[in-house]
Amino acid sequence: MNAPSERETGIGASVRRKEDYRFLTGSGRYTDDVQVPGQTYAYFLRSPYPHAAIRAIDASAARAAPGVVAVLTGEDLAADKVGGVPCGWLITDVDGKPMNEPAHPALAQGKVRHVGDQVALVIAGSYLQAKDAAELIQVDYEPLPAVVDARDALKADAPQLHETAPGNKCYTWSLGDKAAVEQAFASAHHLTRIELTNNRLVPNAIEPRSALAHYSRADDSYTLYVANQNPHVERLLITAFVLGLPEHKMRVIAPDVGGGFGSKIFLYPEDVALAWASKKINRPVKWTAERSESFLSDAHGRDHATVAEMAVDGNGRFLAMRVHTVANLGAYLSTFSTSVPTILYATLLAGQYSTPHIYAEVDGVFTNTTPVDAYRGAGRPEAAYVVERLVSAVAREMKIDDVELRRRNFITTFPYQTPVALQYDIGDFHACLDGALELADVAGFPARREEARQRGKLRGLGFSTYIEACGLAPSNIAGALGARAGLYEVGEIRVHPTGSVTVFTGAHSHGQGHETTFAQIVSARLGIPFEQVDIVHGDTGRVPFGMGTYGSRSLAVGGSAIVKALDKIEAKGKQIAAHLLEASAADIEFRDGSFTIAGTDRSVPFAQVALAAYVPHNYPLDKLEPGLNETAFYDPGNFTYPAGAHICEVEVDPDTGEVEVAAMTAVDDFGSVINPMIVEGQVHGGLAQGIGQALLENCVYDRESGQLLSGSYMDYAMPRADDLPSFRVGNRVTPCTHNPLGAKGCGEAGAIGSPPAVINAVIDALAPLGVTHLDMPASPERVWNAIRAAQAETRQAPVRPA
Repeated sequence: MNAPSERETGIGASVRRKEDYRFLTGSGRYTDDVQVPGQTYAYFLRSPYPHAAIRAIDASAARAAPGVVAVLTGEDLAADKVGGVPCGWLITDVDGKPMNEPAHPALAQGKVRHVGDQVALVIAGSYLQAKDAAELIQVDYEPLPAVVDARDALKADAPQLHETAPGNKCYTWSLGDKAAVEQAFASAHHLTRIELTNNRLVPNAIEPRSALAHYSRADDSYTLYVANQNPHVERLLITAFVLGLPEHKMRVIAPDVGGGFGSKIFLYPEDVALAWASKKINRPVKWTAERSESFLSDAHGRDHATVAEMAVDGNGRFLAMRVHTVANLGAYLSTFSTSVPTILYATLLAGQYSTPHIYAEVDGVFTNTTPVDAYRGAGRPEAAYVVERLVSAVAREMKIDDVELRRRNFITTFPYQTPVALQYDIGDFHACLDGALELADVAGFPARREEARQRGKLRGLGFSTYIEACGLAPSNIAGALGARAGLYEVGEIRVHPTGSVTVFTGAHSHGQGHETTFAQIVSARLGIPFEQVDIVHGDTGRVPFGMGTYGSRSLAVGGSAIVKALDKIEAKGKQIAAHLLEASAADIEFRDGSFTIAGTDRSVPFAQVALAAYVPHNYPLDKLEPGLNETAFYDPGNFTYPAGAHICEVEVDPDTGEVEVAAMTAVDDFGSVINPMIVEGQVHGGLAQGIGQALLENCVYDRESGQLLSGSYMDYAMPRADDLPSFRVGNRVTPCTHNPLGAKGCGEAGAIGSPPAVINAVIDALAPLGVTHLDMPASPERVWNAIRAAQAETRQAPVRPA
């Protein structure tokens, strides 16, 4: 393949991803590919019970099994005074007290609290030896009553998971002016109330979680290879809060990572146990999850039960919104689990609308299920789902057109201070909606609906005009809200003597295309060939302390840090060029890869300046250091606010309940776009996941036994190519006002805007049959039952569309 020309690789060009060649040729290097001398293999014995006391563990037979190096339990962990897995975000209860924060041991101590809880760690010379030996361990369990539904867990007679969390409550948290909302509701012309369930999801990254811990007795240090999205945070948590080590004694390397979707942000118990065990046996230990383990142990997503209400005046203007959510946190607190249904959720309940008053209250609840944490969107999809379902319900009840109701209530002036803490800096919500209406050919929908009716099918149209907050910031505000880490990012630009560049970024790429996008930024700024820019990430031993990738922050925060470092490179380059050209640095301009004396044709290329920096002959060393290497940290002054309009068109078979997504349209505003092709790919992936949640995916626990019923792909339906239409996507641009790139973030938008659009479309299709509500996923069985229930209420016989 011929290399793209310089003109084709700048900002705004759809450059093919640099990293794809190694992935497509099987040259990617993932954690499970790493092999080190003396390596052993680990297998975790997991609890078959959702809730049980551990009376005794007899591991004698396992320790005597062939190839076994060690069998370790929670007692060994406690004896070595290894700390529990910490939570990274402190939420303050409405009573002003800190949240209840029960201990989360890496191996169970005295009790197991969900199916899949780690009970013992078996280490052997091969994985199969470790797995076979684990079957020989005898655990004497005393089964206890379990609770898996968060609403049930709040009942007075519910089983108690933790002594330190009475009533299974982690916190009750609120946001907004409750009194103002109550007053608005009291005087409203119309009130709409809906009850929603945001279904629990399993992340299902294509690469299972994996870790390889290697302790070196020579210098008392650790190296941890791990499939993780933010290796510096992993290192900080495991050293400072768990093992009690100086940070420099552990190097965390996250090599190529095969997808994360949030599930690889967190410090997991397995990572802790492996690092501790590697020192205990003085040998490297590797573990890679089986897919069945991933279903049981990867942090799940969503799982909210919500009551939402809207007060509206006689002209369809929103007066106030009231929301109460019960959020299932699972058995233990995961790294950022407490922030997802609070800070990242309730602050987005204004949506794109100028609702004057909003009050939200959230109960965070422990249950006998796998811990729940951030999953693509993390709180933002849950908020958009509540808002957009509620808005469409208002439109239906007040008999106002869906589009018209949204237009009446759109925010049109910026900056805009919402009643739920956030301030939107810029946006054009009408432009996105107008673009989506045209791209989706909404004007032609009546004809398509009629054609479907003649075939015995029901056609529906659903809308979602969402907004999200990305690049969580600034650090001081986040800290005041409970964050136990900074939220800046770092970029280091290392210019080599020949003018090529290596970029070290604290962001982490696991499918986003950073090696391409960041190279485009540097290439365009320095005027050097795209191929001469390398990107390094994912290694705490090489990269300055950064915060990783999540929340669509990489470009807006990580890219801005790179720009700030480039500013320093240019400033120093001007000083060097001024020396070479015998001019004042104030008179030097830099453009298109050359330093030029303003108003003249005298210039030196960037490569010559780079060489001079490292070969400082006749160089004013008393005034200018050799070298051309700069680092910058960037802490945003505000969130960024991507927004858009998604329109879904579905066709429903009333005889079977089967839903077909006939068309899916998304017009988004991501601010300035560096690589349109990569952005479109991110949108496509998000739409696929959003449609998957809306129609197919559902993580289900049996309410009686506490067992996971959807623990494999036989029971958990993932979206496939034939479940999806050819997407229609477009974009509008209002550049972010407070970062140097004008970028807002694009990685999660598809999964945020699409679920409510899909469900609103299904309800629109079923409305003629009397169906006004449906929860996700809209499976054929669920849709069929909703049709029959509606017909039974109206005493209608099952009929096909007239």
